[in-house]
Amino acid sequence: MKILLINPPRENEIIGNNPSIIEEERGHNPPLGLLYVAGYLKKNSNHSITIIDAQVEELSYSSLSSWISSIEPDVVGMTAMTLTLIDVIKTINIVKELDKNTKIVLGGPHVHLFPNETIKLKNVDYLVLGEGEEAFKELLDYIEDISQLRKIQGLVFRDNGNIINTGIRPPIKNLDKLPFPARHLTPYKKYNSLLSKREVSTTIFTSRGCPYKCSFCDRPHLGKQFRARSFTSVVDELEECTRMGIYDFLFYDDTFTVNKQRVIDICNEIIKRKLDICWDIRARVDTINEQILNSLKMAGCQGIHYGVEAGSEKILKVLNKGITIKKVRDVFKLTRKYKIPILAYFMIGNPTETLKDIYTTFSVMKMLNPDYVHLTILTPFPGTKIYYDGLKKETIKKDYWKEFAANPTSEFMPPHWDEVFTKNELKDLLIKGYRSFYLRPSYIFKRICSLNSFGEFKKKAVAGIKVFAMK
Repeated sequence: MKILLINPPRENEIIGNNPSIIEEERGHNPPLGLLYVAGYLKKNSNHSITIIDAQVEELSYSSLSSWISSIEPDVVGMTAMTLTLIDVIKTINIVKELDKNTKIVLGGPHVHLFPNETIKLKNVDYLVLGEGEEAFKELLDYIEDISQLRKIQGLVFRDNGNIINTGIRPPIKNLDKLPFPARHLTPYKKYNSLLSKREVSTTIFTSRGCPYKCSFCDRPHLGKQFRARSFTSVVDELEECTRMGIYDFLFYDDTFTVNKQRVIDICNEIIKRKLDICWDIRARVDTINEQILNSLKMAGCQGIHYGVEAGSEKILKVLNKGITIKKVRDVFKLTRKYKIPILAYFMIGNPTETLKDIYTTFSVMKMLNPDYVHLTILTPFPGTKIYYDGLKKETIKKDYWKEFAANPTSEFMPPHWDEVFTKNELKDLLIKGYRSFYLRPSYIFKRICSLNSFGEFKKKAVAGIKVFAMK
């Protein structure tokens, strides 16, 4: 069969009141979930596999239609996230207009949270719950045999008007058995980000599942059980990428540093193989020590993204972060000792947060003085403790996300925590926070002095213009 995996355009993303400066997650990164599925199918089936990344190719919907028509797929698979659901639906409709017999398969966090609502959407044929590699392959094996599909865990489909949900498939324990993402099926040299040091960059997963319990975050389709790839598997993938001309990486694990010895082993293997790469990681401050930082520095790590989230102990407890401002301050100081750049994440509009708390966060941002900050307004996402607490307390008046899942419309605006502030007030504060950090003369001078190339200058200049233009 001809299998087409599509990363749809991102023209109708639900972003609410969150203007973005650090665009590391907005269309610059390869769709790793689809690439893992493609890699698994390439190794374990004889299907013809094609990937269209409409975002990096900057395709309009009319252009996308022409691309799909030229492929004539039998099955189309997509990752559905709640915030991009409108674009997923528009792409589904294009596929069915071209050929109503083409089967549509959706996976990802949205279908995991809202399987019944999603399978009832027009033109959706199958859902894959949880991790998709094995279940999607088995679905293709038996796509014409309903009796066999009923035996495969992790599927949702209709049979004679009845919704069949075969249950959640257990997480894949041995991630080393999965083939590497099929980057060669994409225009991989087009991927980059504001923070990348070289012209071509990519993302990499070295683990799945997050063991922490922050109240604002949830990755339901990957689970809470932390599962990690071996250090040799990770470095094998890095080495494969270098042979493709990719030398810049963002390690996309929720928290790369959960297992400290594994981090050290990965660093030692990078050094042993003499890989000339740049890479960033995402980490919690309570998983970092001097030995880890020394190993990261020696292995070429050029950025750590820390989730700080708030500047007051009160709000950190509300968010269930399990860290203190003192710990953050100490780890930032230690990280600077090793001259590793820092990106810090912060949020405003949190439960119980007052204007004083928000200004405390802004003060802490400047006191910590990371190389970059990423500031957002809290969105109570579906599946999170904050969202369920809001419904229980009736701070969130109705189940917005469930209603949206059942009847997606482009006019939908995501809820915020409106105990104290309106959306417009939070947006104004967000802009004030960004400007108070990025428009400091000392910060601008520091960034100019750190530039290494004209390409880097252009990317930073675009981000700077955005700060001035925010409104």
